[in-house]
Amino acid sequence: MLHYELHQARQTELLREAARQRLVREAARGRRGARRDPEGRVSRQRDRAAAHAYDTAA
Repeated sequence: MLHYELHQARQTELLREAARQRLVREAARGRRGARRDPEGRVSRQRDRAAAHAYDTAA
């Protein structure tokens, strides 16, 4: 019976680890997607300066 209990404990441990790794990958994917999404980006000083340079040249 000891081998079966050890097997179950190891299987449970592996399932928890797999779930944790999936969560980490999902979070990383979300962060990468947020960096690439221009809608969620806040303009930086450099972006505003470049926009004003085009306005004054016209």
